[in-house]
Amino acid sequence: MTAPAALASLARNPVPSGAVVGIFDSRDGIPLRFARWDATRGPRQGTVCVFPGRGEPIEKYFEAIADLRRRGFAVAIHDWRGQGASGRLLDDPQRGHVVSFADYEADVHRFMKDIVLPDCPAPFVALGHSMGGNVLIRMATVQGLWFDRIVLSAPMLDIAPDRLPVPPRLARLYAATAGIGPTSRLYVPFGNGTPAELCPFEGNPFTSDRERFERNRQLVEQRPDLALGSPTNGWLRAAYRSCDEIMAPAFAQRVRIPMLLVAAGMDRIVSSPAIETFASRIKIGARVALAGSMHEILHERDEIRQRFWAAFDAYLGTRSLAA
Repeated sequence: MTAPAALASLARNPVPSGAVVGIFDSRDGIPLRFARWDATRGPRQGTVCVFPGRGEPIEKYFEAIADLRRRGFAVAIHDWRGQGASGRLLDDPQRGHVVSFADYEADVHRFMKDIVLPDCPAPFVALGHSMGGNVLIRMATVQGLWFDRIVLSAPMLDIAPDRLPVPPRLARLYAATAGIGPTSRLYVPFGNGTPAELCPFEGNPFTSDRERFERNRQLVEQRPDLALGSPTNGWLRAAYRSCDEIMAPAFAQRVRIPMLLVAAGMDRIVSSPAIETFASRIKIGARVALAGSMHEILHERDEIRQRFWAAFDAYLGTRSLAA
């Protein structure tokens, strides 16, 4: 199977100039799409490796990529297995599936080894959103990892109760049983193949910015091959297992990479209290809460995005765009 590498360019979301795009293979042979860019202004700061959330293709981060390049960073990003233009794992390509979050970790190792280290300038900073943040935290206990700093946007450390049709305890019990065997490949209860981006703007749990919401909707409408439906029972089981591992009290003491955790004050996708709890346990981290922000911080209103980038610049010691 060969996944298409071309980036989708829309009038409202053009491909940033100078993109290098291609495919690399995971350790188990899944084709994974990547893209990288050089910085557009100096002084050169190194490379930010961007790790999106569940269901988010590379194209969704074009605006953030431009923001990073103007700060002097090269940028590298890849589509997770099972989503975007990377290889899908099931016959139904809309089912968001994974067996274990360890598979995502392995893909990061291959991405860094094959794409980033040979062609991107050091030092390396990781920027992860939601599910991508969970994967980065899992890896932050490894001695000698490539990243000097990690910045996390609404990292998924637990699923928000509002997102569940049943109490969290029952959801976990369900995932533990339905997430193995033949039922692991089925959609979660009430799930289907309709991408979340096609929900109405009113009442959506992602962003309060209508223009950016509509931009993401248009991307899915024009490139449905990049979209993803609901997760499978197997993905849900893997997500809960990863969250529980991270939230075990002893885990935070093993974190070796300084990190900034940015929580969304109005998050209905992941648990902001879990982010606060984890941040209070780590010795080499900081936490910022953005009041008024919904889950997709980098797709929020300009005022909220500016607060995120101010925290990013202060944490990394980089120059803001206003400088």
